[in-house]
Amino acid sequence: MFEGLPVGVHLTLTSEHPGYRWRSLTGAASLPDADGFLPATSAIAVAQQDREDVRAECRAQIEAALEWGVDVTHIDPHMDVLHASEALFTIYLDLAQQFAVPIRLPLQAPFPARELAAARGVLSVDHLVYTWPRPTRDVLFETCPGLPRGVTELFAHPVLDCEELRGYDRHHADIRVHDAATLTDPSVTALLDQHGIQRISYRELRAVQRARSA
Repeated sequence: MFEGLPVGVHLTLTSEHPGYRWRSLTGAASLPDADGFLPATSAIAVAQQDREDVRAECRAQIEAALEWGVDVTHIDPHMDVLHASEALFTIYLDLAQQFAVPIRLPLQAPFPARELAAARGVLSVDHLVYTWPRPTRDVLFETCPGLPRGVTELFAHPVLDCEELRGYDRHHADIRVHDAATLTDPSVTALLDQHGIQRISYRELRAVQRARSA
């Protein structure tokens, strides 16, 4: 199902949905909550999880994706756990270098994230359009006419409407459904074409990163 698709690994150290919990892959002692699942909040994860357990878990998630045949194009952190401190961000950069993939940088960080990534030769996009919780279509029609030069990522959460979605996300399901509809809307395609916006994926960034380090 993933063949030919540019897919990243959403490195996950939390499990926030009360009715839809998941466990770590490694089973390391510092990772789970009292119920055996990854903790519900980033704050709990950062406070309790051992850094080397975090490193091993994130590496295991990337390796699992590769074993499934995913052409991993990039990595990014679920709920910003790996953006929470410079020490955790260093693990993130280590993994990016190990697997030769770009990353998604934090919108805000208490440390110079972009400069640290650049010093390690790890690429990311130049700009990020984060729409949540506003309707993505509205944001696109506002921002596309004035996009700055460079590479901009649209950060959306598209999900097809289904019982599973309604079961795990009881508060924001409609936003996710809207995102899926927006990203397949012909009027959005026409908008991008009108303003000469070229569509790429993280695969192109990965190619540049690997060419630089060859």
